[in-house]
Amino acid sequence: MNRPEHILPRTGGDEQADPEVTSQEPESAAVPNHEDPATVADDESGDDLPLPTRRTALSVMGGFAILAAAGTLLGSDLLHPPASTADGDYAGETVEFLIPLAEGGGTDTWARFIGTQLTRAIPGSPGFAPTNESGGEGITGTNHYVSSAKPDGTELLVSTATTVVPWLLRRQAVRYNFTDLVPILANGTGAVVYARTAAGVAGLEDLVDRPTPLKFGGIAATGLDLTTLLAFDLLEMDVSATFGFEGRGPVNLALQRGEVDIDYQTTSAYASAVKTLLEEKSAVALFSLGQLDENRNVVRDPNFKDLPTVVEAYETLHGTAPTGPKLEAYKTVLGVTYTYQKGLWVPPQTPPEAIELMRSTAEKLGASAAFQKSAAKVLGGYPLDAGADLRQRIATAYAVSPQVRSHVVDLLTSTYNVKID
Repeated sequence: MNRPEHILPRTGGDEQADPEVTSQEPESAAVPNHEDPATVADDESGDDLPLPTRRTALSVMGGFAILAAAGTLLGSDLLHPPASTADGDYAGETVEFLIPLAEGGGTDTWARFIGTQLTRAIPGSPGFAPTNESGGEGITGTNHYVSSAKPDGTELLVSTATTVVPWLLRRQAVRYNFTDLVPILANGTGAVVYARTAAGVAGLEDLVDRPTPLKFGGIAATGLDLTTLLAFDLLEMDVSATFGFEGRGPVNLALQRGEVDIDYQTTSAYASAVKTLLEEKSAVALFSLGQLDENRNVVRDPNFKDLPTVVEAYETLHGTAPTGPKLEAYKTVLGVTYTYQKGLWVPPQTPPEAIELMRSTAEKLGASAAFQKSAAKVLGGYPLDAGADLRQRIATAYAVSPQVRSHVVDLLTSTYNVKID
């Protein structure tokens, strides 16, 4: 990995060289001048030292060569000793976060906050070094991580839906596999779908059997928008979509201007972007995308307890519970893009002791009232998930079947004319 440009200071500080220690030449280091009388007097015995034989000279030279090679190899280890993270103490270490997206965004803000809090809580209070490597929708930095990260518990990968969806779709540029990595912690978020009342939407019943499709504004069908598109597919809604917006904020403004009929907003932006429209009755909240519970059931979002989930909306519209490929595809993508939207990962060869130390530290941190208070805005009201069974739950959530992947690709291709490379 590239060395980070910015390293936050360790709590205990680094050891500094002793300023009193200086390099001095020994007094006997001078080369003797054999014309000096005193020097000649010392050699009055008259016995000349024998000249070394060629074999002796070569042996001496060979010995020096071996010592030089050994010094190069061993000296590197002495100057850069391997990290010792399996002893329950990270003192003297620096924990690096590879953030595969640009600085200043939501994922970057989340990662820097979590990294600062986690390294303060880990025994030994290691330094914290966030490194941004953006490009290729997060694929470039994530590829770099899996090809070069040290499996010693000091280099962690930050993931988000932006990097998970390309993996799920098996895009050609992806060289990483989340099922090969080990999760340390995860954090979710939620979203609400709402529509413009002037488009003839007063409730769920107005989403189907329409004379004209509802216009949806998206950023990219192969990003976080995918979950909402699968919700439309599950509900059998008639929707046309335009992609290329630069964010959900511009989509919200387009809806207010009447250019877009239906939109979704994530939890962090919902209050500022949607609540005023609801109060003015220019928009109506329809359903939340929901969350997956430990049994992979879609349940109500804790931040939107009064709104039905997609599954409940389907039951209202069609009189029965949904089943089949559409539901399975929705649940799978919901899990990896919302319930476990952001995460920290390490290589599989990382020492189990280091993995457990980081996970248990994160679990204790997430249970702290002080942390919950300071993290309320950054985490959006969703818990820092680092339970002892996280690895098993993540493995289940990230088990994307060929049938689900095929359904998603077919939907994007046939309905939205999006080709997957």
